[in-house]
Amino acid sequence: MLAELSIRNFAIIEAITVSFDRGLTVLTGETGAGKSIIIDAIGLLVGGRGSAEFVRYGTKKAEIEGLFHIEPEHPTVQKLEDVGIEFTDNMVVLRRDISNTGKSICRVNGKLVTLGILREIGQTLIDIHGQHEHQDLMQSDKHLTLLDQFGDRAISPALVEYRDIFQRYKKIQQQMKNLTENEQQMAHRLDLIQYQLEEISKAELSPNEDEELMEEKLRLGNFEKLFSALQDVYHSLHGDNKGLDWVGLAMAQLESVTDLDEELQGYHEEVANQFYLLEETAGKLNTYRDQLEFDPARLDFVEERLNEIQVLKRKYGESVEEILEYAASIEDEVDELVNREDRVEELESNLKGIKADLTVEAENLTRLRKKVATDLVEAIHHELRDLYMGKTEFAIHFNDLNNKKESFHRSGQDDIDFMISTNPGEPLKELSKTASGGELSRIMLALKSIFSKHQGITSIIFDEVDTGVSGRVAQAMAEKIQRLSSGSQVLVITHLPQVAAMADHHLYISKEETGEGRTKTSVGNLSDEEQIEELGRMISGAEMTELTKKHARELLHQANQIKS
Repeated sequence: MLAELSIRNFAIIEAITVSFDRGLTVLTGETGAGKSIIIDAIGLLVGGRGSAEFVRYGTKKAEIEGLFHIEPEHPTVQKLEDVGIEFTDNMVVLRRDISNTGKSICRVNGKLVTLGILREIGQTLIDIHGQHEHQDLMQSDKHLTLLDQFGDRAISPALVEYRDIFQRYKKIQQQMKNLTENEQQMAHRLDLIQYQLEEISKAELSPNEDEELMEEKLRLGNFEKLFSALQDVYHSLHGDNKGLDWVGLAMAQLESVTDLDEELQGYHEEVANQFYLLEETAGKLNTYRDQLEFDPARLDFVEERLNEIQVLKRKYGESVEEILEYAASIEDEVDELVNREDRVEELESNLKGIKADLTVEAENLTRLRKKVATDLVEAIHHELRDLYMGKTEFAIHFNDLNNKKESFHRSGQDDIDFMISTNPGEPLKELSKTASGGELSRIMLALKSIFSKHQGITSIIFDEVDTGVSGRVAQAMAEKIQRLSSGSQVLVITHLPQVAAMADHHLYISKEETGEGRTKTSVGNLSDEEQIEELGRMISGAEMTELTKKHARELLHQANQIKS
């Protein structure tokens, strides 16, 4: 859950820190006080799109930071492990800074991350729903995803199996397309890669040849310097009054006094060991020097060979290994193009077999989805009855794709629409063509009540989703939201007193002018009496009477009875 939120220099917010708890937290206040701004800040914190417009005028950057408490088995933990972020003390800290130039800096538990990673992690922590979220219900391409989420336990294994076969199916289709789309292009391609393969083959390259030749060129090109240095080294060690003579003298002198002090025996052995090692090394260096031979012809050959390899590198790769890998890849392609007709027949045969398997898996997915759809329709009807939409008929329509040339897609062969009839006797129509704003609010809440049980998200935010409803419907929505908060942390911005009365925690958002002529937003927890005052204001508007207060107390008492 979201435990604490800190916001600085964001829109009209100068600096606020808000603590949250489990259950239902309601945020109320006058229009324009900054309620939705706080939700916008949370949205940016979990990866929403930001811009310089969010930065408070006159400041350099906006800062948003959130502390979340989660359990070790929460889906977020796996996301953190996947990107190498440490998880300790059951806490996750998200931070996002947005500069007045529009640049964002994102951190998770102190580690810099991309906006994409922040979004992936944030989506496992918080689910934000506003009035614009109804648009998802209007988009039929989202309906299949919602159905699959509801039936995840049954559908997910079958969907994984299907997608594995689907990937192979699409790969073979692409290969066939590449081989058959243009005969002239294929002929030109074959001529080109045959020439390239012949050029590389003639070079008779061997792995690491360029590196070995560079080392040899270095030795041959510096023959005189190498020979002279080795000669000087040998003469410095070997000969009268040279290095080895002096080390030998030291060894002899130590040996002559070892009987006088046992400790000197160890030093004598160390000097003796070094003497013999130097003597052996001097001999090896002398042999190496004697074997050195300057060969101008060999140097010319090495340089010519390196130039030949460099020409191939400019065409086919940055190293000999890359050139050889490229040659191997085009050799396979040459074979495929030369035997194109045989290859196409082979691919067609493979495609036919895979398509049969794909059809079986797709039909299995359809069968599972239709069973899950029946359960989902029943569950939605149950939720809608609670929201005084008992006469509403909801259905999931499976569209026939068999007449399409290509009926398979990444999620199977199904295309579905959520259908609804809100009035008895009216035919079922697409959701986007029949439901009003208030009806969509209730349908969305019904879906969220269902899907929250099938997702790992523990914090849900509703931003004025109760717009367009009133009376007993508002009361029903309030009770639905309250029940949803029993297993989650739910934050709600609302203008309905029925919803506000259900709050376990009531925060009031207000704004005021500062001495500098600027607007400042503040957030405070309401006491019991202050909550009654706020509920009264929400019921009657600006004018507060004793009757209004009485009504507010009754509403609060009724809410407490429902919760208990």
